[in-house]
Amino acid sequence: MAWPDTLPRCGLYLITPDSADSAALFAACEQVLAARPALLQYRNKSTDPALRLAQAHTLRVLTRTAGVGLIINDDVALAEQVGADGVHLGRDDGDIAAARARLGKHAILGASCYDQLALAHAAVAAGADYVAFGAVCPSATKPNAVRAPLSLFADSAALGVPRVAIGGITPANAREIVAAGADMLAVIGGVFDAEDPLAAACALNAEWG
Repeated sequence: MAWPDTLPRCGLYLITPDSADSAALFAACEQVLAARPALLQYRNKSTDPALRLAQAHTLRVLTRTAGVGLIINDDVALAEQVGADGVHLGRDDGDIAAARARLGKHAILGASCYDQLALAHAAVAAGADYVAFGAVCPSATKPNAVRAPLSLFADSAALGVPRVAIGGITPANAREIVAAGADMLAVIGGVFDAEDPLAAACALNAEWG
């Protein structure tokens, strides 16, 4: 289990919105990092590689300053280039074991498991450090995403790794999801699109006291 003692294994897991406006992205992230989320994931599927590299480098600086772990979405090479704390892989984004071989034993590796407990078991067996289920609620980011029942969090407790909920999560529905057993809440719009992003981030993080 590669999980640094300095990083919490429960709490808010922020995911960046796609943005080519680097200045706006950095300002938004710097604001919400004050809430001390457990992790920040850099996710940007719409920009060119040079911009992705530049954005990821700056986010590495911001997260280090805030004492927050940085995870890169879908891109093992980018995670390696910027010295991120880990990488998150979807079903079609590469092999967990290969990512471990490339990033080393201390990297945090996460896997999207959608609505399938079997995928979570396979991911952990391959070396994943956390598993993510979702969408747990209707998601504006992925409106066609399959819905994942909250029972998955209890059913996956024996895996012994943090279980992340994703999809349509806001301060209004967070308590039910945490009560179902989610260790982390992965949120994009529920924070970054909120009227007061920092207040939303703090409210979500407060679910763990």
